This record gives sequence, structure tokens and C-alpha cells, in this order.
Amino acid sequence: MAGHSKWANIKHKKAATDAKRGKVWTRLIKEITVAARMGGGDITANPRLRLAVEKAADANMPKDNVTRAIQRGTGGLDGANYEEIRYEGYGINGAAIIVDCMTDNRVRTVAEVRHAFSKFGGNMGTEGSVAFLFKHCGQLFYAPGTNEDALMEAALEAGAEDVVTDEEGGIEVICPPHEFSFIKDALEKAGFKAELAEIVMKPSTETVFAGDEAVKMQKLLDALENLDDVQEVYTNAVIED
Repeated sequence: MAGHSKWANIKHKKAATDAKRGKVWTRLIKEITVAARMGGGDITANPRLRLAVEKAADANMPKDNVTRAIQRGTGGLDGANYEEIRYEGYGINGAAIIVDCMTDNRVRTVAEVRHAFSKFGGNMGTEGSVAFLFKHCGQLFYAPGTNEDALMEAALEAGAEDVVTDEEGGIEVICPPHEFSFIKDALEKAGFKAELAEIVMKPSTETVFAGDEAVKMQKLLDALENLDDVQEVYTNAVIED
């Protein structure tokens, strides 16, 4: 099925990630530590850890950093004891926002998230207030020019739920979160390397922003993403250039 263009957003996200590499490393170290603590240090038996380690490699993080993070998670090294917290809220015009955090100080984190919402025109909601508007799933993006028919055949054969092509020719593959690693591997073996591959909260509906409202919404999202304890920000807002 076809959808509106998401390719520009993907390129923007990759550029923003590259520009904030130091912060990306910090977030990945937290993710690796928590994944190892919850599921063990063996990446072959811990899909969440494996994904985090693969992201670390993509971000050019030194292997020593990865090893230390795994050791901290499994108890081999001392370090902060992070907990995962999810906050939900509303942006400009009631756009839905989910903020996933990892923190060693819950009081500090909630204060910072609430301040960012209120300063930039949003407000925090209660647990479950917007989560129902999102679907937990695996998401893989492939560049325009990828052989759509061959990718679709390989993806559906591997167990993907849907394959969506946008207006620019970028292709999005959607799959169940627990099948993500298997499907990603199957598509790579078939010759398809994703530009971006992650497990996300995907919005079921989208709200398009343009002009001044787009600028305001982007400022709110940037403020949330720049908080030290924030790992991921999900929204149903689509910011038009």
C-alpha cells in the first residue's frame, strides 16, 4: 500500500543522530546496560541487547564501551541503576507524545519532562492517555530505488505485517516486535540493508503541522529529546518542511 512521504523525516532523524553522536552514545550505553541486566549478557539469547549492540556499532561506538556497559548490566562492574519510565502528554493542537526515559533519579526526570512540556506549549497527561494511539512494532526503512516487489516478497515471506511505499519511493516494513531481529536478518540475507531499523511506538493516526505551528511543535520535541534522561520521543505529529 502507498503512503505519504516519510523519507524526508528519516533522513532528518539520521542527520540529527549523527550531529549528536556523544549523546547517542550515552543513550545507547544506558540501553545496553538495562538490556543486559534484564535479559543477560549473551546477545544471541537477548534480542533487545543484540539490537542495542548493533545500533552502537552503527554509531561507531568503541567496542570497549559496549563491553563495559554489558558488564555493568550483568553485575560485573559498578554503575548507576537505571529504571525505565514512560511519560505521555500532548503537544501543539493536542498532538500525542510518548517520552521514554531511563533514569537513576525519577524525581529529577519527571520535573524536567514536565517543565519541557509546559515551557513549549504542551502538557503532560496521565498514564495511558495517549498510548492507545500507538502500536508497539518493528519498523525498517529502505531507500528509494529499492526493488519494491522483491523486498515485499521477502518481507512477507519472513513474517512482516505490512510493507508501505511512500511518495518518494521509500519503503517501510512493519513487523511484530518479537519477530524484528529474525525479519531484519532474513531481509539482510536477501540483500536488503535497512537505512533505519528499530522497535518503536508507531502512531495509528497522524497530525500534519506546517508553518508557525510546525516550528512550535518541533521546538517542543527538540526540548524533550535534548533532556539527558530521555531515550526516545514518539509522536503522531508530522512536521512539514
